[in-house]
Amino acid sequence: MKDLREWIRALERAGELVRIGAPVDPRLEITEITDRVSKAGGPALLFEHPLGSRMPVLINQFGSDRRMCMALGADSLDAVGGRIENLLDLQPPQGVIAKMRTLGKLRELAATPAKVVREGPCQEVWVDDPDLDLLPILTCWPGDGGPFVTLPLVFSRDPVTGARNCGMYRIQKVDRRTAMMHWQIHKDGAAHLRDSQGRVPVAVAIGTHPATTYSATAPLPPGIDEMMFAGFLRRRGVEMVRCRTVDLEVPAESEIVLEGYVDATDLRPEGPFGDHTGFYTPQDDYPTFHLTGMSMRRDAIYATTIVGVPPMEDYFLGKATERIFLPLIRTSAPDIIDMNLPLEGVFHNCAIVSVRKRYPGHAKKLMNTVWGLGLLSLSRCVIVVDHDVDVQDVSAVAFQAFSNVDPARDAMIVEGPVDALDHAAPYFAYGSKIGFDATRKWEGEGVVRPWPDAIRMSDDVRALVDRRWAEYGIASPADKGTSGPGPRR
Repeated sequence: MKDLREWIRALERAGELVRIGAPVDPRLEITEITDRVSKAGGPALLFEHPLGSRMPVLINQFGSDRRMCMALGADSLDAVGGRIENLLDLQPPQGVIAKMRTLGKLRELAATPAKVVREGPCQEVWVDDPDLDLLPILTCWPGDGGPFVTLPLVFSRDPVTGARNCGMYRIQKVDRRTAMMHWQIHKDGAAHLRDSQGRVPVAVAIGTHPATTYSATAPLPPGIDEMMFAGFLRRRGVEMVRCRTVDLEVPAESEIVLEGYVDATDLRPEGPFGDHTGFYTPQDDYPTFHLTGMSMRRDAIYATTIVGVPPMEDYFLGKATERIFLPLIRTSAPDIIDMNLPLEGVFHNCAIVSVRKRYPGHAKKLMNTVWGLGLLSLSRCVIVVDHDVDVQDVSAVAFQAFSNVDPARDAMIVEGPVDALDHAAPYFAYGSKIGFDATRKWEGEGVVRPWPDAIRMSDDVRALVDRRWAEYGIASPADKGTSGPGPRR
């Protein structure tokens, strides 16, 4: 699979895509259709005749676990994380066999850097008069400030180091040549703008190979090129082509490319925007993106997404990040057994982690570790449970928290940076965060009464009942082998 078009064909062959031939309005109507399909666990959608544009609209391409795995060419998301874990374990080889294994790992890395080519499909059509009106940009919700590009790969360079960065930031269309770039305070693009002399050249790619699109959302460590990571996921380097009006490169396979610059001195109101939090992000000042060039493939396809009350497509992108980057997180926080960023927490409101406790206060130490890890530092609530609790089972986690937490002893409140979209925070991007130690308490962790044992049936009786179940004439139990939301067995 080399580009978005082959991806669409793969989705169709797998029964994971529906084509909509009826004319549909990009203003609100596509959102309402997609929201219903997304919440029902439905397929990707290709709207072939959006009103006001000749470009088909692809949406919900990442909207299930299966499609997320297909996009990354893996049987499971944990398998992708395993590939990263394998690369992290590059120990000095001892012996011929070990050296051959290490060489194989290095070859996989060496094959992933992006490479510049002379020309690419994304420049098949050069638009002499660049015009955002050509794109079927969605207005998603009734209270939105206008149409928003919601699935863009935004390329810029660090003005100090020259390193390339690719992120995904919403872009609000203002008119034919002008848009607003939503570079939040914690994002790399905003840092580039602060370090620049007022203008930052920018290129926006829309509609790429799904692994390339995902890579723009990935929380990579500083200095790691998103396009190299995309190549790692795809097992082949991403071909890049030079833009014509700015000194940047974009994926040659892109369906649409917007070239221009972001002006730090030209701040304008951006928003409101119906966001992944389930609420409207209020209007605020952001820098302006000025369009200087535009190219596209013949018969270009416009890729987009919507966000709002979960579950939606972005939940599956976030869950992929959780599973894929857990091995990398463990390099800084080896105490973490497993992690869950639950649907109800919409990525930054809650992080659940499990730990195999080794000393009193271990759970609280882990809370502080989480609040020191990249964008996990913005987590409003951290819940720590014991290693034998399934963090992916929110009911089991709630059972432990409701049972094991004494608020005065087991809650910890700190202040610091929070997500810029956190409307509950008293200040913009700054507020308080809370951690709950929901583990079994040890001596030395405050006043601890004798801790009770959990109720468990003996293994021999459980095995007996398993063997004889058919004899009892009872329908299959809802959860044979467990007896409540306690720890895993």
